[in-house]
Amino acid sequence: MSDNIEEIIRNYALQNAVFFKGKANPKAVVGKILGEFPDYRSKSAEIIPLINSIVENVNSMGLEAQTKALESSNPALLAKKEKKERTYELPQLDNVNGPVVMRIAPGPSGPLHIGHTRVSILNDEYVKRYGGKLICRFEDTNPEKIDPDAYDMIPEDLEWLGVKITDYYIQSDRFELYYDITKQLIEQGNAYVCTCNADDWRHLKEAKQACPCRDLPVEEQLERYDKFMAGDYNDGEAVVVVKTAIDHPNPAVRDFVALRLVRHPHPRVGTKYIAYPMMNLSVAIDDHLMEMTHVIRGKDHLNNTFRQEYIYDYMGWKKPNFYHYGLVNIPDTMLKTSLIKKSILDGEYSGWDDVRTGTVRAMKRRGIKPEAIRRYWVESGMKAVDIQFSWDNLYGMNRDIIDDGANRYFFVQNPVRYDIDGIESISGKAPLHPDHPERGNREYTIDGAKTVFISADDSKMFSESGKVRLKDLCNIDYGTPAKYSGDDVSILRQGFKAVQWVSRDSVEAKILMPDGTVAEGLAEIRIMDETNDEVQFERVGFVRIEKKDSNGITGIFSHR
Repeated sequence: MSDNIEEIIRNYALQNAVFFKGKANPKAVVGKILGEFPDYRSKSAEIIPLINSIVENVNSMGLEAQTKALESSNPALLAKKEKKERTYELPQLDNVNGPVVMRIAPGPSGPLHIGHTRVSILNDEYVKRYGGKLICRFEDTNPEKIDPDAYDMIPEDLEWLGVKITDYYIQSDRFELYYDITKQLIEQGNAYVCTCNADDWRHLKEAKQACPCRDLPVEEQLERYDKFMAGDYNDGEAVVVVKTAIDHPNPAVRDFVALRLVRHPHPRVGTKYIAYPMMNLSVAIDDHLMEMTHVIRGKDHLNNTFRQEYIYDYMGWKKPNFYHYGLVNIPDTMLKTSLIKKSILDGEYSGWDDVRTGTVRAMKRRGIKPEAIRRYWVESGMKAVDIQFSWDNLYGMNRDIIDDGANRYFFVQNPVRYDIDGIESISGKAPLHPDHPERGNREYTIDGAKTVFISADDSKMFSESGKVRLKDLCNIDYGTPAKYSGDDVSILRQGFKAVQWVSRDSVEAKILMPDGTVAEGLAEIRIMDETNDEVQFERVGFVRIEKKDSNGITGIFSHR
């Protein structure tokens, strides 16, 4: 093989990674090498394992580090890129005449999860662009689903996300406002008190027919409203309904419930109120009174927008500019706060930051940076098309942020001991970070009892191959004890593997994985001096160090 083939492979791997968001495709690099150096086609059994090994190393670096490395080694390869990296920016809002007023409206059933961050970040981005106010309004009009701690947890989550809230409002403080507007709607003849059976009312509405209560005189409606507010009806016996077009082509837009009776105690206001506003009433009133200029929400609220516009029209209010983005499916994670809370109470989950959940608190615990979450949603934009959330893309964005600061260490899971014979002392070194030589090296010297530990999986492979390379140290042949076999890295070209290892001078390490399992093993002792909480265990992944003590370290797996 050419003397500089490893450098050529690395440069092409770096180029491929830079062009494709930090992840090189080993097959593409193989094709590039074999196409440029056809003589190697007959040696593919040797060259492909080497390429795979180099690509794996390059992919562990992160996009920014890859770009810097390629600029240093062969900047001409960067010039071959056909187009510049795309700059993502949200579209302009319509009808902006000075500062904007926008809002997020969480229901306080628990802390925020990754899905909630989309609307929070989109609104925050626009308020930062145009100036104005971003209001957080707790929509707590369903007393059965409220977690009192959420009133504190949600602001904490927003602060961590970098979302700047101007004012906080709580809807349970504003019931009298909703009652006043509702009475005005009844007085206008645009709302009514219905005492029909709920199913009968629904069937009539689906048939474009009015229920017997709809056209009763206003005076009788007001009498009913007084009885409603006084609690003369039982829960479910009466509701207040806003009129729309009973023959509207969309059945979901026809008459909608504005107030219902609920005697379940509210965590904040107790039993002070029994008439509870439905979201279309309270949201329309609040958006007007809080002077919203633009409202951004998912397209699942499109029918709600149509309903709320009736209230705007009846009251003669100016409407905000409405935007509806597509729905997002977030796979492989628990998001439903009621189920998470039950699992916490049952002792299955450790808390709201349990790594098996998709809460913002779990993201923080795992070392996912708010900048990565923000970038993800800005790049996703506000299009009406539904999307599938990509954890891989989020992890790639996070890798770009944390890679530069994450020093490298070895971690050996389920360690298997090997004593080494055939040499008095073995020395080696590896950089703390391949792109930051100024940070120094991890230097190794093994003498006396020359003992190392490798993972159980690598031990099985070692027994089958008969030879491995202890990364950044030496080669050993299989046996009891193992035999020192020099320091020639060319064995990698022959298909032998390089493995992580630790010496006797190591510490116990536990890594909590995203599925709740714990990877246990040994880490090199130098990690105890690490000041950054984010590290990369080579060929394992990024890990946020959560605890260090006399027993070793406990870390949370972030991603590869």
